[in-house]
Amino acid sequence: MEIKLTNLEVKKLSTKKGLLALMSKEPFNHEKALRYIDYQRRLVKLQTELIKLQTWTIKKDERIIVIFQGRDAAGKGGAIRRLTERINPRHMRIVALPKPSEDEQTQWYFQRYVEQFPKAGEIVFFDRSWYNRAVVEPVNGFCTPEEYEIFMSQVNDFERMILESGIHLVKIYMSISKKEQAKRFEEIKSDPLKQWKMTKLDEKAQVLWEYYTEYKNAMFKRTDTLISPWKIIRANRKTEARVNAVNHILKSIPYDKNIKI
Repeated sequence: MEIKLTNLEVKKLSTKKGLLALMSKEPFNHEKALRYIDYQRRLVKLQTELIKLQTWTIKKDERIIVIFQGRDAAGKGGAIRRLTERINPRHMRIVALPKPSEDEQTQWYFQRYVEQFPKAGEIVFFDRSWYNRAVVEPVNGFCTPEEYEIFMSQVNDFERMILESGIHLVKIYMSISKKEQAKRFEEIKSDPLKQWKMTKLDEKAQVLWEYYTEYKNAMFKRTDTLISPWKIIRANRKTEARVNAVNHILKSIPYDKNIKI
């Protein structure tokens, strides 16, 4: 089959990144390779802006929280890695809390999350957050109906207090289709380097899909507020989702785009 390429496309594919993108997978697919090259270029520009955002945060003693929620295998961790791989690690943290300890189970539900909040000049990324109680916990029976309702009645006031304290809060939900989730689970199971990612909860996610949908919709209905809105990012295509996540964060925080880095 004859492949017709423009001079610009040939130039892109002739670079080191282009050749790696073209040869990394078989069969060769020049269209995917070109998309990946364009994605990498867009990502570098956005990551430069993230450095500006962090510089502004440090210089102005700002505090930023970005939370990522979404279905299992939706790409939350991958998006966070692209967000953080170029910025200063001394002024940011990634928080992925394990299940609560016995002591934490006796505390106010939000307490262990508050303990992870940013200090002045810091950005904190939550890989799942207090919103576990809105979806994951009730679906899997990890909280009582009463605990769920208490959470839902408190969370908007909790976030209002966060914002009123001067912390910037960005809420992102990564959304994938049932078919795409099943595909990603199979890829994880067959890859020795990724098998550790598969948990008992993941194994039940397809069976409980509709229950997750029910609670997810309730979460959006009750917690998508004017002062603390959700951003739903379609994540079936990972590269687009990552770019959209970075773009949304940059648009959500009123940082100085002309700041010197």
